[in-house]
Amino acid sequence: MLCDVCKKNTATVFLTQIVDGKMQKVNLCESCSKEKGVTDPTSFAFLDLLQGLGTAQVIAKTQPSLRCPTCGFSLGDFKKTGRLGCSRCFETFSENVASLLKTVHRGTRHLGKIPNRSAQIRDVSRRIEVLQEDLRKAVDAENYESAAAIRDIIRQLQSSASQN
Repeated sequence: MLCDVCKKNTATVFLTQIVDGKMQKVNLCESCSKEKGVTDPTSFAFLDLLQGLGTAQVIAKTQPSLRCPTCGFSLGDFKKTGRLGCSRCFETFSENVASLLKTVHRGTRHLGKIPNRSAQIRDVSRRIEVLQEDLRKAVDAENYESAAAIRDIIRQLQSSASQN
């Protein structure tokens, strides 16, 4: 297998990253891996090696003197490490990082993980909110039979939620 950078030598270093459920691989020969700093984790620009992400172009368009006012981190530092220095960096470099995050991750908003039980409680709460709105509409329309049925469903959901 040939090196993805020089396209001449045999690849001996194989890097893999999964982005949006798709596996992306970068294959490097020994000299290209040393040139890219793969052996030195502090200067290894993994983002630059991932093909098709446009990372180098995003960072190249930025002002070279732009630094985070809190930690002094620059986009060049981000390019090297793949990490930002502090939470203020996200605000400082938001224009540059947002499109990159959208590409590398599934979006630009952190959703976290919810345990199954919490997800069930959240789903019940949302269902109750929708039913309460339906109840209000039924009462406004003076459809009291529907309102009573909806009220009973809400009570049933609230009762089952409180028992768990």
